Amino acid sequence: MVARPILTGCLGLAMLPAAAFAQTQDLPPPSGVAPGAGNAPPAGSAPAPAADGPDRPRARVSPYIEVGQLFSADLNGGDSVTFTTLAAGVNAQVDTARAQGQVSYRYEHRIAWNDGYGGGDVHSGLARGLYRITPELSIDGGALATRTRSDIRGAAPGVLVGNPGNISQLYSAYVGPVLRTRAGPVQLLANYRLGYTRAETPGLGGLASNQPRLDYFSDSWNHMATVNASTRPGTILPVGLSASGLYERDDARQLAQRYEGWFARGDVLYPVSPYVALTAGVGYERIESSQRDAAVDAAGRPLVDSSGRFVIAPDSPRRIAYRTDGVYYDAGVIWRPNRRTSVEGHIGERYGSLSITGTAQYEAARGVFFRASVYDGIQTFGRQMRNGLSGLPTQFVETRDAFSQQFNGCVFSTSGATPGGCLNDVLQSVQTAVYRARGVDATLTMARGRSTLGFGLGYSNRRLFAPDAAPGLIVGGADDESWYAQIFFGRSLSRDSGLNVNGFVNYYASRLAGAEDVVSVGTTASYFHNFGRLGTTASVGLYHFSVGDLTNALSAQALIAARYQF
Repeated sequence: MVARPILTGCLGLAMLPAAAFAQTQDLPPPSGVAPGAGNAPPAGSAPAPAADGPDRPRARVSPYIEVGQLFSADLNGGDSVTFTTLAAGVNAQVDTARAQGQVSYRYEHRIAWNDGYGGGDVHSGLARGLYRITPELSIDGGALATRTRSDIRGAAPGVLVGNPGNISQLYSAYVGPVLRTRAGPVQLLANYRLGYTRAETPGLGGLASNQPRLDYFSDSWNHMATVNASTRPGTILPVGLSASGLYERDDARQLAQRYEGWFARGDVLYPVSPYVALTAGVGYERIESSQRDAAVDAAGRPLVDSSGRFVIAPDSPRRIAYRTDGVYYDAGVIWRPNRRTSVEGHIGERYGSLSITGTAQYEAARGVFFRASVYDGIQTFGRQMRNGLSGLPTQFVETRDAFSQQFNGCVFSTSGATPGGCLNDVLQSVQTAVYRARGVDATLTMARGRSTLGFGLGYSNRRLFAPDAAPGLIVGGADDESWYAQIFFGRSLSRDSGLNVNGFVNYYASRLAGAEDVVSVGTTASYFHNFGRLGTTASVGLYHFSVGDLTNALSAQALIAARYQF
């Protein structure tokens, strides 16, 4: 029996050089290639048909209502606050031959016992899904509702109880078709995505009195269209060939900001052994980001509307924030010693400097999956939010964590196909300016019997761009950085009870003048027990954050809740 080479035997391997392009500028990589975290969406391929042909429906829908009592104590000697929580939500999942998807949504209304303190409405949820229309055409989509930090210089209240400052309610969604087909030996891929992201005005918190305010992101629409044609090694030539093209646009309401990018690229793949291949590619790109000026008063200070956002100067011309136009290139190596291991790395010149990208994934055993990526690309907040959302799994872990908003960090998978994904790189702050995003992201999931363990960590750097001497803008040329780690442990104690534990640590650093470094650390634990349709939950949390010498907070939380599931 002759051993089959791992490289040349993998469908679509000739498209791997195009995957390097995907990791930096949103082009979906081929099937089986891990996307760069936060920068490249998954291919959006629908699940394979069942062996016997027809769909075999597997679905659940579980709406619920919940009432709870929440207590929060300031351990630095401040006030203690009590809330009554009223919530309604739904958890749903589908897994058939044509469709895979999951929805977890919760609306919560908090009634503060201290009048006017901490009451209000909270929306949190995640939806991810794939649907196969035909064997070649599928639809990929997702939606997110969560709360996240707004200003990277400000407070970092990871346990979102009371009146946390520097927090925005965020909504994001995307949808689009994916077409995969063949024309003789040529594999064809076409993809379109429409995305929308909106952030509400945050409350201020943790800033020094002399810190100038940043412009607040409002909302944006973005479009992305890609096309790729490729051949495997040995079909037409001894090497694999790939040609790719992409167009993308993002329009944000704040200061009428606009991002537009055109890309074209060609790649060659040369297998040097059954398990190793060399790649090289060259491309042309044109990126331009522009915006209009803010109106100013007689003292030269920017005018803001009722939501605190800059007012556009009516006669201001469109000014360039970032522009690049020219050729870029890279070369790399791919190593696939077996079907459970894949490592790919690329190095080249792009955006006028050295650019490094890569991915690694390893399935150590059934239920144990690791993925890491190095990414580099010009981004806007709306586009990176769309890409991060599309990188999340279609089957994910649901928890009853009422404190830390489970969907604003790492989301871990419940299947063996992917370990999950993290949104920390985009949600380190709600950034209005266009920026160059570079970083490293890694995720690990382990499932053994009744237990699930998830771990995510990473580093993210943003180089911010803005028009020169634009009134009110202070971000041009500055850098933001963040380091993050998160761990999740879930254990089913019986058919009707279980335990969930979350822990996280974040470090944020901004190079804006006068900014202080921010550290946040927290942990939460929840125990639930179901009595038929009635379920009970008990949760505790402990949290600390500091903003340099300006703010130092330490708090503890406790929750008891009862849930009725329909």
